[in-house]
Amino acid sequence: MANKLPTLKEIAKNLGLSVSTVSRALHDHPTIGLTTRQKVKKMAEDLNYEPNQSAIFFQMGKTFTIGVILPELSEAFFSAVTTAIEETAYKKNYTVLLAQSHDDEKKERELVEKMKNNRIDGLLVSLAKSTSSFDHFERLQKYDIPVVFFDRIPPLPNIHSVSCNIETGTVEAVNYLLKKGHRTIGMINGPKTLFASGERKEGYIKAMQKNRLKFDPTLVLNCDLTETGASGALNTLLNHKRKVTAIVTFNDYIALFIMKHLRALNLTGQEKPEIVSYANLPLIHYIEHVPVATVEQFPYLQGQRATEVLLDLLSRKDRNDQQPAAYYNIVIESQLIESGKTDQ
Repeated sequence: MANKLPTLKEIAKNLGLSVSTVSRALHDHPTIGLTTRQKVKKMAEDLNYEPNQSAIFFQMGKTFTIGVILPELSEAFFSAVTTAIEETAYKKNYTVLLAQSHDDEKKERELVEKMKNNRIDGLLVSLAKSTSSFDHFERLQKYDIPVVFFDRIPPLPNIHSVSCNIETGTVEAVNYLLKKGHRTIGMINGPKTLFASGERKEGYIKAMQKNRLKFDPTLVLNCDLTETGASGALNTLLNHKRKVTAIVTFNDYIALFIMKHLRALNLTGQEKPEIVSYANLPLIHYIEHVPVATVEQFPYLQGQRATEVLLDLLSRKDRNDQQPAAYYNIVIESQLIESGKTDQ
């Protein structure tokens, strides 16, 4: 059987002192004399005593743990975000409790409840694609648990968020295709429930209108971000009465699904539409047929800034600031990266 960890009570018994005296001596309380403090610390060292962090945190009213809920850790985008969150949090001695919603609202709700019960100090969230109501996050206000949304953020007022400017990135992407001579440009967008899907559509419309081209709503399709959904949307565009020569996809994964489907159809030359996507995933640059361009969304920077915002909110709580913090709404500008030009 493993030896039991030494306690304050054991130190106190060995020295004939009270537990409260030992505790204050270990914390260099001015009411405890230097000789007693030295004796207590020597005994603690001899017994290999380590402070009970749980008890200390309980006394402080915090756990130094932040929760993170994201859709899929297997996606390179969220892996980069997670690295940034962990590195930023650990510098401030915070532990990260990580969970995946697997793009399911019910699972997301369950995770929020579990995070609350595990006494997290704050929460970072990127929404599941199916999330359509947000009361599970709003309830955390009752427990004074701040929430910061990143990347996939809800269309709500008075929230803390860090995101990439998808609308301007989409304008840039469509302008790029127009300059290449494309006039019938399709879009395979994400679910309508995602705020980012609306941003992509708005950017698409703005780019077409700025170039004095009529917006055709039948060229913008939504999908559930699965391979089946992406392939179905692609078939609809390929069978459109207007010949689609280019497609803007929701992200690089949808682009990969589409390019796989295009290869299966054995389309060649001008029959095959050019693709522009989002996220600039590392793997995109190592495949044979790549999108002609991709919109960089800077996942590491999003994760870093979101964590910094949450830590600032927590430090305000520690200081008992009476003035409520203004709501953070940090928007990072996106950047269009052409294939083969990853150093931009």
